[in-house]
Amino acid sequence: MDISARNQLKGQIESLKLGDIMAEVVVVLADGQKITSVITRDAAEQLHLKQGDRVAAIIKSTEVMVAKA
Repeated sequence: MDISARNQLKGQIESLKLGDIMAEVVVVLADGQKITSVITRDAAEQLHLKQGDRVAAIIKSTEVMVAKA
Protein backbone atom coordinates (compact mmCIF):
# COMPACT_ATOMS: atom_id res chain seq x y z
CA MET A 1 0.00 0.00 0.00
CA ASP A 2 1.35 3.41 -0.95
CA ILE A 3 0.47 6.44 1.16
CA SER A 4 1.61 10.06 1.06
CA ALA A 5 2.15 10.39 4.82
CA ARG A 6 5.85 10.64 5.67
CA ASN A 7 5.60 10.05 9.42
CA GLN A 8 5.49 6.26 9.35
CA LEU A 9 6.91 4.27 12.27
CA LYS A 10 7.26 0.56 11.54
CA GLY A 11 6.97 -1.91 14.38
CA GLN A 12 5.22 -4.94 15.82
CA ILE A 13 1.99 -5.12 17.80
CA GLU A 14 2.88 -5.86 21.42
CA SER A 15 -0.68 -5.82 22.72
CA LEU A 16 -4.21 -5.29 21.50
CA LYS A 17 -7.10 -4.57 23.86
CA LEU A 18 -10.56 -4.67 22.32
CA GLY A 19 -13.30 -2.71 24.04
CA ASP A 20 -16.96 -2.45 23.10
CA ILE A 21 -16.32 0.48 20.75
CA MET A 22 -12.59 1.26 20.79
CA ALA A 23 -9.35 -0.74 20.59
CA GLU A 24 -5.96 0.09 22.12
CA VAL A 25 -2.99 -0.97 20.00
CA VAL A 26 0.54 -0.86 21.45
CA VAL A 27 3.27 -0.98 18.80
CA VAL A 28 6.94 -1.63 19.68
CA LEU A 29 9.36 0.14 17.36
CA ALA A 30 12.72 -1.29 16.25
CA ASP A 31 14.60 0.66 18.94
CA GLY A 32 12.30 -0.63 21.71
CA GLN A 33 10.19 2.50 22.08
CA LYS A 34 6.43 2.00 22.21
CA ILE A 35 3.64 3.98 20.63
CA THR A 36 0.00 3.54 21.60
CA SER A 37 -2.89 4.14 19.23
CA VAL A 38 -6.59 4.14 20.01
CA ILE A 39 -8.71 3.19 17.01
CA THR A 40 -12.24 1.94 16.58
CA ARG A 41 -12.88 -1.70 17.27
CA ASP A 42 -14.40 -1.96 13.78
CA ALA A 43 -11.11 -0.74 12.24
CA ALA A 44 -9.07 -3.24 14.27
CA GLU A 45 -11.36 -6.08 13.21
CA GLN A 46 -11.39 -4.96 9.57
CA LEU A 47 -7.56 -5.00 9.56
CA HIS A 48 -7.57 -8.40 11.34
CA LEU A 49 -5.02 -7.03 13.83
CA LYS A 50 -3.42 -9.43 16.28
CA GLN A 51 -0.47 -9.50 18.65
CA GLY A 52 2.79 -9.99 16.76
CA ASP A 53 1.61 -8.41 13.49
CA ARG A 54 4.09 -6.14 11.71
CA VAL A 55 2.43 -2.76 11.19
CA ALA A 56 3.18 0.89 10.49
CA ALA A 57 1.98 3.60 12.86
CA ILE A 58 1.17 6.53 10.57
CA ILE A 59 1.13 9.88 12.32
CA LYS A 60 -0.96 12.71 10.88
CA SER A 61 -0.92 15.85 12.96
CA THR A 62 -1.17 19.57 12.53
CA GLU A 63 1.21 20.13 15.43
CA VAL A 64 4.33 18.34 16.63
CA MET A 65 6.06 19.61 19.77
CA VAL A 66 9.79 19.30 20.47
CA ALA A 67 11.31 19.60 23.95
CA LYS A 68 14.87 19.66 25.18
CA ALA A 69 15.87 18.95 28.75
